[in-house]
Amino acid sequence: MTQGKGQSLVLAQAANRLHARLSGLARSSTGFQSQPEPRTIGLFARGRQMIAGNFLFAGSLVEAPGLSLWDIAVPDHAFEAELQGFGWLDDLAAVGDSAARMRAQDWTWGWIDRFSTGRGPGWTPNLTGRRVIRWINHAVLLLNGRDRTQADAYFRSLSRQTEFLSRRWKAADPGLPRIEALTGLIYAGLSLTGMERHVQRARVALAEECARDIAEDGSIPSRNPEELLEIFTLLSWATLALSETGRRPEPAQTAAIERIAPTLRALRHADGGLARFHGGGRGLEGRLDQALASSGVKPAGAPTGMAMGFARMSGGRTSVIIDAAAPPDDRYAATAHASTLAFELTSGRRPLIVSCGSGLPFGPDWRRAGRATVSHSTLSLDGYSSSRFDPSGQERLIDRAEVFDGQIVSRPSGTSFGAAHDGWSRTHGLTHVRRIDLSHDGRRMVGEELLVAESPAEQKRFEQVMTHTKLAGVRFQIRFHLHPDVDAALDLGGTAISLALKSGELWIFRHTSGAELRIEPSVYLEKGRLKPRATRQIVLAGHAQDRETRIGWTLAKAQDTPLAIRDLDREDLASMS
Repeated sequence: MTQGKGQSLVLAQAANRLHARLSGLARSSTGFQSQPEPRTIGLFARGRQMIAGNFLFAGSLVEAPGLSLWDIAVPDHAFEAELQGFGWLDDLAAVGDSAARMRAQDWTWGWIDRFSTGRGPGWTPNLTGRRVIRWINHAVLLLNGRDRTQADAYFRSLSRQTEFLSRRWKAADPGLPRIEALTGLIYAGLSLTGMERHVQRARVALAEECARDIAEDGSIPSRNPEELLEIFTLLSWATLALSETGRRPEPAQTAAIERIAPTLRALRHADGGLARFHGGGRGLEGRLDQALASSGVKPAGAPTGMAMGFARMSGGRTSVIIDAAAPPDDRYAATAHASTLAFELTSGRRPLIVSCGSGLPFGPDWRRAGRATVSHSTLSLDGYSSSRFDPSGQERLIDRAEVFDGQIVSRPSGTSFGAAHDGWSRTHGLTHVRRIDLSHDGRRMVGEELLVAESPAEQKRFEQVMTHTKLAGVRFQIRFHLHPDVDAALDLGGTAISLALKSGELWIFRHTSGAELRIEPSVYLEKGRLKPRATRQIVLAGHAQDRETRIGWTLAKAQDTPLAIRDLDREDLASMS
């Protein structure tokens, strides 16, 4: 951390403490005047884990059965931030039994007893907005069976947090955290008696954030599909809460929702899950469909083409989503993945080709590994991601791969995609070109990879690499990570790989090159699980020894799901969202 950043952090912490104390001087609310319907969705399995005393937050697992949430040993700041944000209330509400209610109440009033007067690490605008939304959403769960004295303490604390948000929302990080803070302020202003004075300013400020942070094409700078869904969900909640109390959202807020909806539809696979890129996951089951349906934005036709730097191809029951732009830069470079030209493929309700995903829930080592090119379904060079980590030890991606010659074309026979990136131009003198064709019925995918030294500067650099390797060339691997539910086996004497899905579908992978075909171990990083899931990957490995190396491959469906047991195609549901 630089000295300037350190001083800014100290000043921000001091301002937060000051305003947290001053917020206690404002008049307290005595109850709800209206209460939004609970809309946050949690994970049942994670809720059960917490009830059993297994606390998995920010990649760290703490086993502390019988202890209060606030008595466990906190391993790091990120873990504590997740505790203080109260997102875990969603998971306990998903369980919803008496044990879950008891934990939710005990831990909430434990927070009130320890931190409600303005002390502790939870008094930041980033976390307070998230916490206020959860307290209001799950008020029925929290207040059930509590006496008047306990209820008064709850409303005093909510009032103080609301006043704090009204003072400090501008200090929240731009993007999702600030939108969450303003949504929390709107929620509290509409719900709590005596807090209406905050609504108008928060409503206008939220619209200004929408105009500033949501691009004309409905994209956000982080290029994280799940983060876009979270923003879309918050904006939809704020709109509903305003509408239910007879208020209209600002036009800029409505326009942002209308811009985001088609982008999310383009980033949604055939099974209803989001593409998993740049730190984002699939999204909680049903969250995307619910958000699209509640937004009221009707689809304008089948999603296709480019959205937020991703190319979408679809045919029949098959969807393909490709990362077709440079990784995010600036303040998002610390969360970006080196996934340029990687793709994911889903058939019906079954993911087939995937990315490993975000390792953030499993600690810093997995987080860094999940961001590397080898964790994505694309070509990589030995020891080199297409965009590299800052050698100073920071988490930023530098030397970002730039994409050029990108195009996606629809024809009667299907859809074609082609693009190139220069991620290894300066290091190896090579440009990676990827071309993919998906048939109209979605049953056949044809791919071609080229490693080519085109310009004189690239050719000179490639010759230097060849000399350095004593003409052995540049070793490459083309990886196709498989979902854990896919059963893979070498077939036809090792010249093909059969891929069996649980739905009964059978796909065959083949290649036309001198590369070595094999199956290797891989991992699938999924939120809500205690550890990564084991899976496998297809690997085509070889050496680039000429100025142009070409590798062709095909992925074709050899057997359909029997109609009697066919999975419901979520594309049908998508047309109703």
